Amino acid sequence: MNELLQTYAHLLPERAPALAELLANSFWELLPPIVELTIPITAASFVLGLAIALAAAIVRFKAVPVLSTVASVYVWLVRGTPLLVQLFVVFFGLPSLDILIDPVPAAIAVFALNVGAYASEILRGAIEGVPRGQWAAGRSLGLTEAKILRLIVLPQAMRSATPALMNTLVSLVKDTSLASSITVTEMFMTAQQIAARTYEPFWLYAEAAVLYLAICTVLTGVQMVLEKRLRVPGR
Repeated sequence: MNELLQTYAHLLPERAPALAELLANSFWELLPPIVELTIPITAASFVLGLAIALAAAIVRFKAVPVLSTVASVYVWLVRGTPLLVQLFVVFFGLPSLDILIDPVPAAIAVFALNVGAYASEILRGAIEGVPRGQWAAGRSLGLTEAKILRLIVLPQAMRSATPALMNTLVSLVKDTSLASSITVTEMFMTAQQIAARTYEPFWLYAEAAVLYLAICTVLTGVQMVLEKRLRVPGR
């Protein structure tokens, strides 16, 4: 093993120009899938997932008959099964029931449902964390339950839920790589195709990892800015 590493270390300087050219060329091949698929899939899935999460959190918090049970079962199912299995069930399993979904919509649907399940628990906890006195204060002002929730409770809940929701978004960026398993030609599948063509899997997968890291680093910076703006003065 040591001899192999020494041999590779000796050859690396000689291969450096060729590797640099390979990585530069592959970057321009990886960039379009990032812009056209990875980022749009992430954005669409997160927005839809937040809408699902908010609805599920509210019906569970208010204990709406039937709907709260449906929401609880939904969260239980999604959180209790692997994301990859969910993708396979929707894309490869549903056609046996004569339900055909194209790869990209299937990926967005599964990612959105996954985000919705996890984010609903984040939002439910944040809503429950708002003091009950806020509800009483809203009623004393003559506000309806819906207005109390929209104008008083949710703004406070979103402030405390932001870090966890941003963490969910960062995880979603990385999870989009699983879309390659259902034939979505996003960044990771493109890296696989280049690696198969060039016989350089280590460097291509490492480059893909760096690009995912770059996207997540930007989102982490956005999270820090949001937390700073949402921070309650004096805390």
